[in-house]
Amino acid sequence: MENGEIEAAQDGLPVPAPPNGRRYRPVGSDDSAVIQMTSMEPSPGSTSVTSHDAVTPQPPRNLKPGGANLTIDPSMQGGSGDHATSSGSQRDSKLELFGFDSLVNILGLKSMTGEEVPAPSSPREGEDVAITIGRPKQEAGPKFGTMMGVFVPCLQNILGIIYYIRFTWIVGMAGIWQSLVLVSFCGACTFLTGLSLSAIATNGAMKGGGPYYLIGRALGPEVGVSIGLCFFLGNAVAGSMYVLGAVETFLDAIPSAGLFQESVTVVNNTLLNGTATAGTATISTPSLHDLQVYGVIVTILLCFIVFGGVKIINKVAPAFLIPVLFSLLCIYLGVFIAPRHNAPKGITGLSLTSLRDNWGSEYQRTNNAGVPDPNGSIYWDFNALVGLFFPAVTGIMAGSNRSASLKDTQRSIPIGTLCATLTTTAMYLFSVLLFGALSTREELLTDRLLTATVAWPAPVVIYIGIILSTLGAALQSLTGAPRLLAAIANDDILPVLNYFKVSEGAEPHAATLFTALICIGCVIIGNLDLITPTITMFFLLCYAGVNLSCFLLDLLDAPSWRPRWKLHHWSLSLVGALLCVVIMFLISWSFTVISLALASLIYYYVSLKGKAGDWGDGFKSAYFQLALRSLRSLGANQVHPKNWYPIPLILCRPWGKLPENVPCHPKLADFANCMKKKGRGMSIFVSTIDGDYHELAEDAKTACHQLEAYIEYKRCEGVAEIIVAPSMSEGFRSIVQTMGLGNLKPNIVVVRYPEIWRRENLTEIPSTFVSIINDCIIANKAVVIVKGLDEWPNEFQRQYGTIDLYWIVRDGGLMLLLSQLLLTKATFESCKIQVFCIAEEDTDAEELKTDVKKFLYDLRMHAEVIVVTMKSWESHVESSSSGAQPDDSQEAYTSAQRRISTYLSEMKETAQREGRPQMVDGKQVVVNEQKVDKFLYTMLKLNSTILRYSRMAAVVLVSLPPPPLNHPAYFYMEYMDLLVENVPRMLIVRGYRRDVVTFFT
Repeated sequence: MENGEIEAAQDGLPVPAPPNGRRYRPVGSDDSAVIQMTSMEPSPGSTSVTSHDAVTPQPPRNLKPGGANLTIDPSMQGGSGDHATSSGSQRDSKLELFGFDSLVNILGLKSMTGEEVPAPSSPREGEDVAITIGRPKQEAGPKFGTMMGVFVPCLQNILGIIYYIRFTWIVGMAGIWQSLVLVSFCGACTFLTGLSLSAIATNGAMKGGGPYYLIGRALGPEVGVSIGLCFFLGNAVAGSMYVLGAVETFLDAIPSAGLFQESVTVVNNTLLNGTATAGTATISTPSLHDLQVYGVIVTILLCFIVFGGVKIINKVAPAFLIPVLFSLLCIYLGVFIAPRHNAPKGITGLSLTSLRDNWGSEYQRTNNAGVPDPNGSIYWDFNALVGLFFPAVTGIMAGSNRSASLKDTQRSIPIGTLCATLTTTAMYLFSVLLFGALSTREELLTDRLLTATVAWPAPVVIYIGIILSTLGAALQSLTGAPRLLAAIANDDILPVLNYFKVSEGAEPHAATLFTALICIGCVIIGNLDLITPTITMFFLLCYAGVNLSCFLLDLLDAPSWRPRWKLHHWSLSLVGALLCVVIMFLISWSFTVISLALASLIYYYVSLKGKAGDWGDGFKSAYFQLALRSLRSLGANQVHPKNWYPIPLILCRPWGKLPENVPCHPKLADFANCMKKKGRGMSIFVSTIDGDYHELAEDAKTACHQLEAYIEYKRCEGVAEIIVAPSMSEGFRSIVQTMGLGNLKPNIVVVRYPEIWRRENLTEIPSTFVSIINDCIIANKAVVIVKGLDEWPNEFQRQYGTIDLYWIVRDGGLMLLLSQLLLTKATFESCKIQVFCIAEEDTDAEELKTDVKKFLYDLRMHAEVIVVTMKSWESHVESSSSGAQPDDSQEAYTSAQRRISTYLSEMKETAQREGRPQMVDGKQVVVNEQKVDKFLYTMLKLNSTILRYSRMAAVVLVSLPPPPLNHPAYFYMEYMDLLVENVPRMLIVRGYRRDVVTFFT
C-alpha cells in the first residue's frame, strides 16, 4: 500500500490495488526536501491542541509497502496529538520522496519512538521483512550475563573428572617438570583458541551454535557443518565421560552399592623407579556392568533436567558448582596439613624430598585400570598423557555453545571464556607442584583417589565434590550439544537434519533426545580411557577450525572484519591452529586420521547433498584476494603464447527458437568444454534481452539464474551474464567492449551459425550477424562460428575419421590450437588431423607442403598436410565457356546468383524512385557486381573442395572471411551460405592479431 493509499484508507475511501513497482505522488511546493526526525512527544513549550484536532487512535493494521510487512504499534497511534494532526501529513510528505520504508521507520530511532530498537538483520533475497514501529518485540526465553552464561558453564566443564581421579596419577607418571610442560602446553592451546574465539565473537552479532556459527560464517557452510557435527559428537561423548566418572567415584566411595561382583586388580610385581618391587598390590575397581547400569540411569535423570530448559539448568548450576569449589578448598587444606593420623605411608606432606624425587618422569606399563604392571598392555609416555589430560581443559566452548541465550555475546564470551581458562590453568599449574611435593611416586600411581585421601576433614567431601563436578560438567555437555545440533539444523544446509529444527526461543527436545542416545551408547562402552582420546580429537578439530577462521579473516582483513577484541593477532591464531594440529598427532596418528576422515566425509556429503548457505565466508574472500593479486600480476600487457588460454564468450540465444525455459542451446556448453584442456578455463555465457532495462531488470535476473543453473548442470566452468539492450547488436557491442578485466577479458567469441535465417524468413539476422563479426574485428577478438550445432556430439558420442583444417589465412595458430584441443576430448581422441593448404595454380605446391610440415613439426603437432590448388577468378573468367561447375554446388551457386541479382535490382529501383544513393540499414552501399561474382566463385570452389576431400570428416575448420566493405549484409550471408552448403559440421574460425602457439619451450 502506497502513501497516498494509506491516507485514502484513513479517510474511509476505497483503496486501489497496489501496482507492480512503487509509485509516489508528486512532491508539492510546500513539501520540504529535508527529513526532520523530530520527537513525537510534545516539547514543554509547545501549544496544546484543541479537542477537534485530536486524532482518534486507530487499531493496528498491516501495511505492505513494496512487499515488506509493516506492523504499526498501537502506541504510535496516539499520545502526541500535536504531531499527529498538525504535522502528521506533512511528516509523510517529507518522507514521500524516499519511500515509506525510510531509515527512521526501519531502525526505529529514539527521536521517533522514544527508545532504541535494534536494527534488523539483512533479509534473504525474496524474503519479506517484518518491520515494527514502536516498542521492540520481547525476545522469547531467558537471557544470561557473563557469570551464569559463560564463566560458570566453562568452569564446570573444565573442572571435571580428570582433575580428581587422574591428575595425581599424571603427575606421578610424567613427573613434576613434564606435568608443568603438559599443563602449559594444553593451556596455551586453549588460551590462544579463546583469543581467536573472542575476536570472531566480537566481530558482529552472533546467533546460536557457538563455534559452529563462527566457523561456518568464516570458512563456509561445508567446513562449518563438518567441524560442527564433529564438535557435537565430542560434546555428546564428553557427557558420557563425565557420567562414567561420577558413577565410578560413587562406587569407589560406596562399594556395597554395586549390583554385580566387584572386580579386584592384584599386582604381584609393581615397577617403581625402574625396578620391580616384591609384594602384592590389591586395588578394587567397580564392575563394568555397574558402570553401565548406573551410567544409563544418571544420563536419563540429567536429560530430564535438560528438558526443563536453560532457565532450570542455570538455577541448578550453582548447586553443582558451589560444592565443587568447596571440595577444592578442602583438598588444598588437606595438602597443607598432611600427613594426618591414619594417613598412608606414601603421603609425606609437602616435602622438598618428595618434590625432588618426583621431579623427573617415570613412564611405565600399566593394566587397563591404570595400575603399574610390568606385564601390562598399555605403555604410557608424554604423548599418551596429552591425550588423557587434554579433556580437562576442553570446556572453553561451553559458554559459546549457549550463545543464543546470552544477553551480550560480544562482551560475555571473551571475558567469561578467558577468565575461566586462565583460572583453571593457574589452578592446574599450582596443583602440579602441590601433588608432586605431597607424596611418593608409588602413592601417586596406585591411589586412584589420592585427592579424597588427603582432603580435610574427610574423604566424603571429595566424593561429593567429584560427583557433583562431573554431573555439572555432564549437564553442561548435554545442554550445549543439542543446541549446537539445532543450530546446524536451523541453517537448513543438510535436509537430513530437518527433524532437529526448532523455532526461535524453543527448546531443542529432539536434539536433546538424540544426544542422550549417543551418550547412553558411550556409557555402555564403560571404558573412560578409550573415550577420552576420541573427545580430544573432536575438540581439537573444533579449536583448530576456530583458530584457522580467525587467522584467515585477520589475514584477509576484509572491510567487514572489525573485531572489538584487540588482543588477538593473526600470528597468535596461526600458532593456536598449529598447536592443535601438533597435539592431535602427538596423541595418536590413528585417531587423528580417523577424525580427519570423518570430517572429510561429512564435508563431502555436505558438498553433494547440502544447500548453499546465504552467508559470506573467508574462503570466498580469499579467492577474491587471490583473483585480485593474480589480475594485477598479469597486468594489461599482451599475454605470451605459452600462457595463452582461450576465454570464450558464448552467445547463448543469438537466433533460433528455443523454449522459454531453455536459457541456452543444449550443445553450446558441450562445445565450450571442447575448447578447454582437461576442463580448465573460464567460459562466459551471455545472452541479450531486447527492451528497456528499467522494465526488464527483474526478467534479466531471472534469466541469469536460469543460465547459471544450466552451466552448473552441464558442469562447465563459467559465469553467466544477461544484458538488456534495445537490440541484440547494441547489446553485443556493449558486451564486447566492457566484458572482463585486464587480461581476463574474453578473447574468442563463439556464436551459432544462423542456418534458419532464410527458412524462417528472419530478415534482421544478416545485419546482426555481420555487425557481430565487424565488432569482433574492431575489438580484436577471435571468432568461432559453429555450423551444425544441433549435430555437435556430446561427451558420450565417440567420433572417428578426421579433423580437417582448411588453412587459408594466417590466424596466429588459433585453428591449429583448436584442433589440438578437440583431440584432448574423449569424443574426438580417435580422430586424426589433416591440414589443407589452399593455394593458387601457379604456387609451388611441394615447397608449400614442406614449409607447412616443418612449421607443424616445430609446433609439436602431428598432422597430415595436403596442398590444394584452386583456379583464380581471372582463370575462371577466361575458361568459363568450356568449364562446368561441380554438380553438388551448381544449384546452390545458381540460386545465390539469382537471389543476389533480384535483391540488387530491387535496391537500385528503390534508390532511383526515392532519388537517393543505394542504402541498406541506414548505410550507403557501393556494389561492384564483378566482385560479387568473384566472392561467390571463391566460396563455390572452397565448398566444392571441402565436399570432395572432407565429406566424411568428423568436423571441418575453415578460415572466416571478413565481411566486404560497402557490401550489403544480405550478400555476405549468401557468400557464407554457399561456403557451408551440404557440410554437416563446420567451425568457421577467424584469429586475431596475436599468436596463440609458439615454437619455443
